[in-house]
Amino acid sequence: MSIFATDALKGKVFLVTGASSGLGKVAAIMIAECGGQVLVSGRNESRLAACIEAMKGTNHVALPFELSNADEVADWVKSIAVKYGSLSGIFHSAGLGLVLPARMIKQSHLESLLQSSLFAAFGIARASSSKGVITDGGSIVFMSSVIGSRGQLGMTAYSAVKSGIDGMVRSLACELAPRKIRANSILAGAIETEMIAEWRAISATAAILELQDRHLLGFGKPEDVANTVLFLLSDASRWITGTNLVIDGGYMVR
Repeated sequence: MSIFATDALKGKVFLVTGASSGLGKVAAIMIAECGGQVLVSGRNESRLAACIEAMKGTNHVALPFELSNADEVADWVKSIAVKYGSLSGIFHSAGLGLVLPARMIKQSHLESLLQSSLFAAFGIARASSSKGVITDGGSIVFMSSVIGSRGQLGMTAYSAVKSGIDGMVRSLACELAPRKIRANSILAGAIETEMIAEWRAISATAAILELQDRHLLGFGKPEDVANTVLFLLSDASRWITGTNLVIDGGYMVR
């Protein structure tokens, strides 16, 4: 449940990618709890339907779409603004994870990571630069990771992609500033989502305990990130842009 007022986002429309599961789903549900209308996107239609079913309100819309091509994503976001009106904000949560040594990474791995995360993010950025897609004073939040700033075994490709998003955000903020549109990324530590559950299943107990120990406050919950998303999408963050905001339970200070 959100700690924000139930009318904090009333009258505003938001697009959330990756809303079929994990952080995207939790953020979409919490945005709805705060009065916002949410356009949820993901690849799995039945999971998107389940997300909408869990949301307060009746004006939410499922928009299944494959986020992989920057040009197609840009056109898609523009078409959404034409149909549903200018967006108050976007939370780009969609993306894939990959834990694999550099010696084993192939072109196909890189393409999958880049398409779902960086290419899609750039398509959103490009569309947001067009007049009428994001309302003046709006906000765009990109999901990133502390791994983009801190090295870890088996995360070379994933780290490269997240670093790309963080760099893009800093320059995008400069371009959107004349219209007071904010662009920020969230550098999250380990969050208890499906991705972590899959990692637990294939990892040794010692590795799991070691990673937990590096998080001073333990692994995070999806709500920990979603509350930050709500803050960045709301008017409370009106003076924050170009920031790579760390939400990691103390991981970066170890």
